[in-house]
Amino acid sequence: MAGSGNWLDQLEARLEQTLESFLQANPQQDSLLAEQEARERQQQLRRDRVTLKAEAELQRQGLLRLAEDIRCWQQRVDRARGAGALDLAERADAHIATLMEQGRARWQTLDELGERFAAVEQELQTLGANPNSRPSGPNLEADWAAFETQQELDALRRKVQG
Repeated sequence: MAGSGNWLDQLEARLEQTLESFLQANPQQDSLLAEQEARERQQQLRRDRVTLKAEAELQRQGLLRLAEDIRCWQQRVDRARGAGALDLAERADAHIATLMEQGRARWQTLDELGERFAAVEQELQTLGANPNSRPSGPNLEADWAAFETQQELDALRRKVQG
């Protein structure tokens, strides 16, 4: 098997060398190849952007459900305490703590998704993914989406903490 690996390495090196020679002899092909690679990268980044948005929306919806669960359990704690069922209230408080930890984990995931999304957006801008759009278009849309998301997250934080 070692011989076949060496043979493949030699074949790959030879193909690379042949491609390099061809591209040096045909510079227009080199630029076409670079353009094609850039288009493919842009398409992949656009797919990544859609996927990240979908994942972020799922996390956001999960956070909203979690906040509602926490609110319900907090009401239960208050009712149990009011009725003198302190053991039940303590157990419910422990459950709220577990839910809060889940919320912190979801926040972390959402934050990581935001960072990945920002990196994808930056790379798309660097590659010039939208040459026909107005310069402020993609930035404005991304900035507005980030603003709305931040507003929703702030409201959710206030709701969970309050």
